[in-house]
Amino acid sequence: MMSETFASLFTLDVLLAWIAAIFGGMFVGALPGFSATMAIALLIPVTFGMDATPALVMLATIYTTATYGGSFTAILLHTPGTPSNVATAQEGYELTKQGRGLEAIGMSTISSVFGGVFGGIALLLIAPPLAMIALKFSSPEYFFIALFGLTIIASLSSDNMLKGIASGVFGLILGLVGLELNTAYPRYTFGFMELYSGVQLIPATLGMFSISQMMIQMERFSIKGSMEKGQVVNAGAMGNKMLPTFKELIHYIPIMIRTAILGLLIGILPGAGGDIGSWVGYNEARRGSKHKELFGKGSLEAICGSETANNAVCGGSYIPLFTLGIPGSGVAAVLMGGLIIHGLQPGSQLFITQKHIIYPIMIAYLFSNIAMGIVGVLCARGFAKIAKIPMNIIIPFVSILAIMGAYAVNCSMFDVWMTLVFGFIGYFMEKSNFPTAPAILALILGPMAERGLQSSILMAKGNVITYFLSRPLSMLFFVLTLLALFAPILAKRIMKGHEDIKTESNLD
Repeated sequence: MMSETFASLFTLDVLLAWIAAIFGGMFVGALPGFSATMAIALLIPVTFGMDATPALVMLATIYTTATYGGSFTAILLHTPGTPSNVATAQEGYELTKQGRGLEAIGMSTISSVFGGVFGGIALLLIAPPLAMIALKFSSPEYFFIALFGLTIIASLSSDNMLKGIASGVFGLILGLVGLELNTAYPRYTFGFMELYSGVQLIPATLGMFSISQMMIQMERFSIKGSMEKGQVVNAGAMGNKMLPTFKELIHYIPIMIRTAILGLLIGILPGAGGDIGSWVGYNEARRGSKHKELFGKGSLEAICGSETANNAVCGGSYIPLFTLGIPGSGVAAVLMGGLIIHGLQPGSQLFITQKHIIYPIMIAYLFSNIAMGIVGVLCARGFAKIAKIPMNIIIPFVSILAIMGAYAVNCSMFDVWMTLVFGFIGYFMEKSNFPTAPAILALILGPMAERGLQSSILMAKGNVITYFLSRPLSMLFFVLTLLALFAPILAKRIMKGHEDIKTESNLD
């Protein structure tokens, strides 16, 4: 079995498709708005004339490499290549401004490889058992998962909690735009048909994180009256250090393990995706950190948590797809179409009737995570030079890429205008010290919470509290939410108690 699998892998057409997917995925991921979903959707027609194995190896590989590639522009230009890199953009760009952009890329590389390899191994070894967990999740679980995710807003608002909460409320209001779930009544659409499907995530993300930053840079340098090299970075320095030492790596391994497990589980949940996984990984890294004050100001631990989780999501999302025929993300849903087109029916029979194709795909996916790490280390210094390009070149280039990315999602000029509108919103939020990340997070999780709550109320048939209490998994996430909310307060009181005891003992 294994000899046949490797024999089918090491053929010229499969290797060429695999290598093209590694470089192509990283390139596409680095382009703002050009997500892995879009890349796979565009490439499916190209694979019509290819054999099933090289075609599906290429499609499956692009997911993880694009997710990693998005971290480069997120760190260097504050422009997340994919929605999964928004958390990385917040921390990585702060490190770039401190002259530590290369170090941030190194952490992103190691974390992405770890998370991807972890997801790949899980996909190979424990796919069927883990996929069964997803079947036990229903609307109540998704509601409490969304609530648990919204507690991350506190982590993103350490400087000003009130403004962070206000930003989160603004994101929740944006999440209300569109058709109401039960009645299909349009809410806050103002007559625009394009808003019936809600506020699109990519235009909002590109506007708040890319266009707004370019506007701030333009304002800053127009005041100075010049646009010189290295304006973003202190003295144009990126630092010489890239990879952490062995001693430092030992410190980050527990974070990687915890966030990889969380990312894998989130990937298994249908409809969650890397954007949610990255924020959960971010929050988990902050929760266990001894240096919480660095979060929001440039934290390698934050990059470690978010990048490990969002790449672990990639492997996790394939588990229910391959074993149950249930796509765990938008990318997996598009890939499902590719599987069917090439004659593979997702489900339990896939590992029996088509094992000569599915196992090479999974092994190639595992190896692609290692290969992208090697490519990333070799190319990182070249990518890091982006931050030394004169800002009079970067500003129009990034702005054009953001607008192109917004248009390419639905080929709609409305999305372009939305990107510009959110660019102005993000600009004024930044100028007023309102964090933009809570708004994007709430925009992602708000609709998920609403759908889960409304469906739960219908399923409960009038006895909602009893229905929630009868579901152990719902109560588990409810307890986790309470812990996330009150644990910092309890920790502060305990620390204050220890300090008081210590002070009294010193006085004695």
